[in-house]
Amino acid sequence: MTTDVTRRSFLAGGGAVAGVALVGVRGQSGGGAGEITVAAGQTRTITATTRVTAVTIEPGGVLTAPAGHSLTMTVNGVETGQRLAATDGAATVFVPGHWRGDIALTVTKVDDVPWQQHTYPFRQAVYAGPAGVVPAYSVLAAAGGHSTGTRASGLAITSTGECFNGVYVSDGPFTLDRPVISLTGNGRCDFVGYGAAVVGTGKSARLVLDGARIRTHGVVRTAVVADGGATVVVKNSSLAARNGVLPAGYVPTVNLDTMQSAPWMLAIDGNVRATNLLGEGTIAAYVNSSVVSETWGALSTDAGSGCTLAAINSHVANTGDSGYGTYVIGDATEYLLGTEFDVGSYATIFTGGTATYGDSDRATVAALSERLGLGLTAAELRALKPRPTIVNSRRFGFMWHDQGTLAITGGTQINSAHATFLNKGQPIKVSVDGTDGARLNPADGVLVQVIDNDDPGPVMVNGQLENAGVYTQPAGEPARDRSFDVSVAHSTDSVLSFTGIALRGDFYNGMRGRLNLVLGFTASRIEGVISATLAEHLVDTIDAANWWQLGAVTNTVQPAINNGVLVSLAGGARWTVTGTCHLTRLTLDATSAVAAPAGRRLRLTVNGAATALEPGHTYTGALVLTLT
Repeated sequence: MTTDVTRRSFLAGGGAVAGVALVGVRGQSGGGAGEITVAAGQTRTITATTRVTAVTIEPGGVLTAPAGHSLTMTVNGVETGQRLAATDGAATVFVPGHWRGDIALTVTKVDDVPWQQHTYPFRQAVYAGPAGVVPAYSVLAAAGGHSTGTRASGLAITSTGECFNGVYVSDGPFTLDRPVISLTGNGRCDFVGYGAAVVGTGKSARLVLDGARIRTHGVVRTAVVADGGATVVVKNSSLAARNGVLPAGYVPTVNLDTMQSAPWMLAIDGNVRATNLLGEGTIAAYVNSSVVSETWGALSTDAGSGCTLAAINSHVANTGDSGYGTYVIGDATEYLLGTEFDVGSYATIFTGGTATYGDSDRATVAALSERLGLGLTAAELRALKPRPTIVNSRRFGFMWHDQGTLAITGGTQINSAHATFLNKGQPIKVSVDGTDGARLNPADGVLVQVIDNDDPGPVMVNGQLENAGVYTQPAGEPARDRSFDVSVAHSTDSVLSFTGIALRGDFYNGMRGRLNLVLGFTASRIEGVISATLAEHLVDTIDAANWWQLGAVTNTVQPAINNGVLVSLAGGARWTVTGTCHLTRLTLDATSAVAAPAGRRLRLTVNGAATALEPGHTYTGALVLTLT
């Protein structure tokens, strides 16, 4: 049976009503009937859940719960009144103020979550374990809606205090139908979801959100966190996260225990990610949903290993001037199918792992649902309209600052202002299959840009790891490393293969260090320059004040030094050269060709000697292609 629930009661699993004990209080600490006043220098301990009409906390007054318990205030069903006691701490305290209305002071058991240097004292409107809602850990006065067992419908949760969670699901199945959650005010740590709207954690956790509307506005006030081996499925939902104001004294850092803002060294900014995927073997899927972050990141993975992320027929966006769609780390595997990206900086940032961009045809989605245990029904699969993935990026397509593998399939379109593939000196593998219509459209005409890693990294300042590094553009030519062969492919190279696609744009290897650009074209048409270059940033130094200059370079084509360019054409591929190119290896099968544009002639020299360019041959050395 389904029972309606007010903001002060909730039907727990097992059929027992889990209501808060609403006890009236008279004339306490100078207040009138049903009022509480905590004077300066006074500590007031609330020992049981209490209902009053007014609360006053004077500066220097302390309102608290007994040891082993937490205290939460709701006013007319809205959690409020608390903030972090210290910027880098975990505990919250009540702020001075006066509140009037239908006030519940809810006492719950301490729900401590240790992580790294802190233990985070979670408070949440609804806590669900293996058997369903656990009243002892739930601030039910903040939860409106109704529930039967392990399902809650129509939850309405609003918070204006700091570090209060909406729903926390641990080691059990739980379904949220049409929840509406609004959180305003800062969180503290999105690596455990402290202050997030929804958290699903634990290997036995299977959390489904269907028809959710979640809005957050605050520092690391994440919408959805999946952790600890859980499976979290978000369907037909809308999630949006807006930046907050960083707390006083916060110092930007990549120390995970204290990080509350984006590492600017990735050429992004912001202080909240819409979602985060963590832990070992955790799965998160977003189906027919909208996931929006103002900046930083929309679909993030972090501090985990072997996680899987899927976005199917969804909308992923940054509303601000920077940010990414997805992040790949810790050998994560990502499937982006039939999804529209509208991002500030990158569709995906890679630092280990694999991403596949493709179409949401029903067979592919059904197989993915089965493999990941997403539980999409036959009706849901029929309702999904097959469509390609479309990326619109206001800066780059994809960026690597560590290794990673990318596959682009189906009718995927990548539209970017600058380079489609920006590789910062990493061993990468990219495959693009254009036989079903995939297209790459960089507005500045650069398809591939390889440069040295310009991430200056953090530095130690007074014993703390701070984002205070400075990148300085190297001067002059790099020194030749004779031990590195620029004419053969290495396992540490940047390898990209293209099949059945028409490409218009340039491929630049501006790496100063030891890394070759290895390009394979099969049954494709290429029009552009492919060359080793000297890549130089637009400014000499880059730090936190001009972070957006990271990745922005000019290219001067020149002979390879430590940056070989190896090109192979097969299956009838044809490359039309549009400018001078410096290669170190060129292989043509019997069906492929390299040609000049109409009205011009192409000349090849190998180690300075004019050489005939013929199908079925391989050329190695200092190769120069010029037009006359």
